[in-house]
Amino acid sequence: EFDIIDYGDLAFDYAMVADFPDALTAHIKGILQAGAASICLGGDHYISFPILKAYAEKYGPLSLLQFDAHSDTWADDNMARIDHGTMFYKAIKLGLIEPARSVQVGIRTDNPDTMGMNIIDAREVHETGPVAVARKIKGILGEHQTYVTFDIDCLDPGVAPGTGTPVWGGLTSGQAAIILRDLAGINMVGGDVVEVSPPFDPTGATAVAGAHVATELICLWGWTRRNI
Repeated sequence: EFDIIDYGDLAFDYAMVADFPDALTAHIKGILQAGAASICLGGDHYISFPILKAYAEKYGPLSLLQFDAHSDTWADDNMARIDHGTMFYKAIKLGLIEPARSVQVGIRTDNPDTMGMNIIDAREVHETGPVAVARKIKGILGEHQTYVTFDIDCLDPGVAPGTGTPVWGGLTSGQAAIILRDLAGINMVGGDVVEVSPPFDPTGATAVAGAHVATELICLWGWTRRNI
């Protein structure tokens, strides 16, 4: 029902990393202006921040649905660091996302400052089950326009070891699949799958997991478009 294309890689000069965020924002703006949406693959989770800038310019403040072992809301007082632990702090401070209507799933590291985000930690997923978790997520997001970011370290290292900051006790692939599929009907506008590092996993299992997650995100976006 929908046309899907591989839009290729966004090239940048490794000696000029500071220029990359603005280049990515401009790239995503072009995609959105064409009436399309993006599912981006990475790489460093910081990419979500320049992507969110483009989406928020079009849609206004968004709900964020973040699957992750880490909160990624550590303070960046000068707002200048290119760091995969600070980007959602900056997104909240700049009004790109609405924390009260956003959800973090799979968290299993400590950050005392939640910045008002709703947190469903990994223990809650294990104790209540994926069906209940998906229902809770949908209740928080409602009809609000939502950007979905999936850090592969949300999954347990036994499932996806090929990532830079693995944390034990994560979601199984089965739990993640059920949650993502039961989210059909959320108002998803775009998304990404990040922190996949194939060189860290010679078995290829992490890349397979990332590909499956990306497929589920494409389907979630398709459900949204079907209902518009």
